[in-house]
Amino acid sequence: MVRRVAVIGAGVGGLVSVKCCLDEGLEPTCFESSQDIGGVWCYTDSTDRRGVSVYHSVITNTSKEMSCFSDFPFPEGFPSYLPHSLVLEYFRMYAQHFDLLRHIRFQTTVLSVRKRPDFSSSGQWEVVTETEGVYESHIFDAVMVCTGLYQEPYLPLASFPGIESRFKGQQLHSREYREVQTFRGKRVLVVGIGNTGGDLSVELSRVAAKVFLSTRSNTWVISRVSDHGFPFDMVNTTRFNHLLEWLLPSALARRIRFRKFNSWFNHTNYGLASSKSSKFKMIINEELPFCLLSGTVVLKPNVKEFTESSAVFEDGTTEENIDVVLFATGYNFSFPFLEESVRSTINDNRSLYNCVFPPQLEKPTLAIIGLIQLTGSIMVGSEMQARWVTGVFAGWNKLPPPSRMMAEVVKRKPPVKRNPHERENLKMSFIGYMDKIAACAGVKPSVLRLLLTDPQLALAIFFGPCSPYQYRLVGRGRWSGARAAILTQWQRTLQPLRTRVLGDSSSSSSGRCWMCLLALPAALTAAFLFSKYPQPGWSPWACPQL
Repeated sequence: MVRRVAVIGAGVGGLVSVKCCLDEGLEPTCFESSQDIGGVWCYTDSTDRRGVSVYHSVITNTSKEMSCFSDFPFPEGFPSYLPHSLVLEYFRMYAQHFDLLRHIRFQTTVLSVRKRPDFSSSGQWEVVTETEGVYESHIFDAVMVCTGLYQEPYLPLASFPGIESRFKGQQLHSREYREVQTFRGKRVLVVGIGNTGGDLSVELSRVAAKVFLSTRSNTWVISRVSDHGFPFDMVNTTRFNHLLEWLLPSALARRIRFRKFNSWFNHTNYGLASSKSSKFKMIINEELPFCLLSGTVVLKPNVKEFTESSAVFEDGTTEENIDVVLFATGYNFSFPFLEESVRSTINDNRSLYNCVFPPQLEKPTLAIIGLIQLTGSIMVGSEMQARWVTGVFAGWNKLPPPSRMMAEVVKRKPPVKRNPHERENLKMSFIGYMDKIAACAGVKPSVLRLLLTDPQLALAIFFGPCSPYQYRLVGRGRWSGARAAILTQWQRTLQPLRTRVLGDSSSSSSGRCWMCLLALPAALTAAFLFSKYPQPGWSPWACPQL
């Protein structure tokens, strides 16, 4: 029986894992190598520390109502999109409210996690740690690995001939980027057009002599601000849209998606994406289109090679006098502390049952939290994983036999060699994945049942945002404040904007309620289909996460 649980890392995944362990009556001990909580959100000016930190100007890509922990909303006065300082402040509030800090051992590095000799019967692990030169060995009944996606910079230098042998300028990974002023007056080439590459290109354009943004991908650019000024993810990440995506033919859904993206600006005219492309990525950036339109950022194709001071691109063009090459090429993940027999089986989350449990283990006492990339908040997904896992450890949730879990893993696409596009292979539908894990944990809400017992709430969760509170309505961990949180989420979104109240201050969110009431017959039919034929799939209107 599981009692003592080791939690590795005190970032988002670690905090929710400690909290969920306590909810289930388990005894967690969290090991954090730094001196603070927050993981990547704990900003530091230094680039020397182990681990990864956000850059100074970063703003969240998902709104506060769609990113919060499911039983702990962000403060009403916080803006919808948050700088790193407010995200970290929220983590501190969460840790204090649930008394988590006393379970965390800071400046303690986990050196190894190995099966005990009697693992096949006990499921126990030996964990060796180091704190200021002092080594300790611990025995735990279970281990939750919460080191996340962003661990080691991915630098595909071999793909760019000449970058190491000929190029004389400065080269760095976005992990080393902190302040923009060090690039004043320079000609900068940014390689990679993910969310980070887009953000840094825009920021650099304000001080650099010229910024070039190189990409090999078709990219759709989306604004955080959506219809009527509401956050994009709140308007578009809904169960109704999710169901519509499943019901519509894929070709029609693709046309709708492209038309919606191009309603802001024509991506083909900007050289970003073509509606004929079957493969593409999405990024969040309100300013990049204007920077391209004003010429402060110049879009370029993939780099073919580097000379001493220039970059030659695959279309044959050359940009001279490049001072800095900034690689925004993402990160690798690894688990060097896990014993080889376990580590070698984890190529990516497709090697794990439901992206969490290594299926080969005789006992399901090892869980990987946060090794996911969703079309919504990773914070919310990590919390749902932790709730499910601790329920398994406590005996409330059951896993299939190892043979069945292995069969499920084999059904998924086999792992492939890592490449610059590897993270795209890991992206999953936010609602589809959340519902899948919630069903495993016994906390998935039933829209059909709610339509019969609480129609107002049912309409809010079906047509409104699929916010984390929905997963606190039923089952273990049910929160009495979930219903009120759902019905007041639009007010909390508008509250920070009420700094200058006009005479006509009526909220358009009230209009949404009347529209939802008029849609009751459609909702009944849709809810029946959704409950009878649940189909997780990628939603074309969902918001990608940083």
